[in-house]
Amino acid sequence: MEKIPSFTINHALLKRGVYVSRKDEVAGGVVTTFDIRMKEPNREPALHPGALHTIEHLAATYLRNDPEWRDRVVYWGPMGCLTGNYLLLKGDLCPRDIIGLMRRTFAFIAEFDGDVPGAAPEDCGNYLLHDLPMARYEAAKYLREVLDVIADDNMTYPGK
Repeated sequence: MEKIPSFTINHALLKRGVYVSRKDEVAGGVVTTFDIRMKEPNREPALHPGALHTIEHLAATYLRNDPEWRDRVVYWGPMGCLTGNYLLLKGDLCPRDIIGLMRRTFAFIAEFDGDVPGAAPEDCGNYLLHDLPMARYEAAKYLREVLDVIADDNMTYPGK
């Protein structure tokens, strides 16, 4: 069986950053999939599932309410390897196009205080698996160490 493109990225070289994972033609337009890589694969501990689940709820809520981007958001969700998230947006985009949006999103998560949106049994399939303090910590760390200092080498997959 042929390897899918995401398994051809050399994860031994992959750093934290914002990358274009793929671009797909959908209904006459382009959907860009971004790799929002929060952890270096296999070199640092993965995100805790409760923190990542909370990041998912907060980021998805924020993005779908952002006045500039809400109509372009297709999906935000966690990677199975627990090292980051995927963001799918309508349009032929590059990482520089969304750095401001990612800074606002992760600042929102880092500063969030209150009930996590959608973290109730009638709203979520695993409502008990949330960790707001750790989500805030991880979002602040990513904002401070990656998004606030991002450079071109954090936006092109190694070997591409």
